[in-house]
Amino acid sequence: MTKLDLKDRKILYELDLDCRQSNTQIGKKVGLKKDVVSYRIKRMQDEGIIKNFWTAINTFKLGYNVFRIYIALQYGSQNVKNEIIKHFMNYKNTWAVKSHKGEINLAVIVWSKNNYEFYQFWDDTLDKFEDYFAKAIVSVYVQAFCYKKSYLLPEDSAKSDREMYRLTCSEEPVKIDQFNYNLLNEVANNARVSLIEIAEKFNCSSQNINYRLKNLIKSGVIQAFRIGIDYSKFNLQHFKVDIYLKEHKKRKDIWNFLKNKPYFEYLNVSVGWCDLEPEFIVKNVEELDKIFNEIDINFPNAIKKWNFWITEESYKERWLPEM
Repeated sequence: MTKLDLKDRKILYELDLDCRQSNTQIGKKVGLKKDVVSYRIKRMQDEGIIKNFWTAINTFKLGYNVFRIYIALQYGSQNVKNEIIKHFMNYKNTWAVKSHKGEINLAVIVWSKNNYEFYQFWDDTLDKFEDYFAKAIVSVYVQAFCYKKSYLLPEDSAKSDREMYRLTCSEEPVKIDQFNYNLLNEVANNARVSLIEIAEKFNCSSQNINYRLKNLIKSGVIQAFRIGIDYSKFNLQHFKVDIYLKEHKKRKDIWNFLKNKPYFEYLNVSVGWCDLEPEFIVKNVEELDKIFNEIDINFPNAIKKWNFWITEESYKERWLPEM
């Protein structure tokens, strides 16, 4: 495990709140000079602690629906699995492709402008690979809640509202021009790229780029500029959990109970799957068990069953349909 001190954790926390902050701004918040901040960020990138800088784009605001596909594979060799993964990765409207250890082997999230567009893609997928799907479940993704990476600074987790943003399918779409779409495409997987670099590529002023980014933030299209972290460097794991309740009305109570816990990072809401879909960042299964023991104490007999997945590999994650 890589050794990180408190200053490193504070830098990571600030970068995840807004990775477009300057090193000077971050330095003032964490108590370091900008050159030291720059050095530490570079070191954490070199050591693989920081995997990337990315932009959380609310594609509901761009008029997209979101469908999620959970697949349990059968029969196929590794070559067949690779072919299936490649099929999903190459689709321009794929948001994420991840393999998991658990009941589900492959999780895929795709965007669609309408139901028929998704139907055509899924119909083509089944024509090619249905024999290798022991189970394939499609659900409609309707809402997502994202919380601060409080596991980096657990002692501060109760001092502020942990919710960073939420995405909801009912939001009014925003019309953007091609320039702004190109700009989103530029920052989607490179959120810390400088204004000058973008301006040179677009042959315009950095002031124009800054103005447009601010408007995209104001309109809710851009929710945050964030970082990807290798959890294993902290001796932590990412668990996606499915909770099935005896009484659906207990859902909000359990959710409210989890909101201020530093290990709670995401809550996914969908139609066609389980009652609660939290994502936790904890050390191991034993710690996950402790969470559910605590839930059982506070909400006796509320949960019918629960299971978890561990992400094996992330093949694609991009918060904007490809151009």
